[in-house]
Amino acid sequence: MCHLFAMSSGGERIQATFWLLDAPDSPRAQTRRPPDGAGFGFFDDEGRPEVVRQAIRSRADTAFAREAQQVTSSTFVAHVRHASTGRIDDRNTHPFVQDGRIFAHNGVIEGLGKLDAELGTTCSGVLGDTDSERYFALITREIAARDGDVAAGITAAANWIAENLPLYSINMILASGDDLWALRYPDTNGLHVLQRAPGGRNNRHLDHASPFSEIRVRSVDLTTRPAVVVESERMDEDPRWRLMASGELLHVGPDLKVTSSIVVAGPPAHPLTLDDLRPEAAASQTTAVPDLPVSA
Repeated sequence: MCHLFAMSSGGERIQATFWLLDAPDSPRAQTRRPPDGAGFGFFDDEGRPEVVRQAIRSRADTAFAREAQQVTSSTFVAHVRHASTGRIDDRNTHPFVQDGRIFAHNGVIEGLGKLDAELGTTCSGVLGDTDSERYFALITREIAARDGDVAAGITAAANWIAENLPLYSINMILASGDDLWALRYPDTNGLHVLQRAPGGRNNRHLDHASPFSEIRVRSVDLTTRPAVVVESERMDEDPRWRLMASGELLHVGPDLKVTSSIVVAGPPAHPLTLDDLRPEAAASQTTAVPDLPVSA
């Protein structure tokens, strides 16, 4: 399955370490097919987006994703890709960058010819052949058309897709230097949010590991600082994880204030089920997340 991860520490820059894949000798790594790509994004001390990503064509390509990647930022995005649309290629590997923002998507959107027609000349900025990058291009265009209002741009793009294109999921994360947005739509794939106090539940650093994907994130700085985390699955036993509602757009500001509202109401006009998808597309999606044990 694809995995989305994002984290904001507000205006304070923190150090975080990412492992996008398990060690090669782990039982899970030995029994699973490697993903088709992995990457992460962050912002430098000037607020400029930086993305490190790599397509994975064979187990020989996984060294980058298995190594610890240590970066400093106040917002972070990571993604492990199982291809649903587009070739296995660096250009099709998430996250993507447009207009100084970083984006990642988990889902399937079909009818890309119609989407290309809607994008028109905007499509010239799309470098790969995924539905995800086209989705991002539509969001970027709508943000620009609304004088930089990111929430309004996401809302307009998501509603156009929901009304016009066959879709399975358009869950997405979008980050700027100090702000983070996340959208879940519809309810086919999960997207969870955790407002984490300094030290979490047990007065310790952040150490999140996915029970399904290989991604792991650690930050010692979050022993003493708060953060907001958005992930495809709950990655630790904290009971304060919340599953976002279908159509919910969440915003995390520089002060870590979290606001959300339902911006896409009702079901898609052309919903897809797993049975409707090509086998490789179906394999890239998940519809259920088992409960994790919650300690007393």
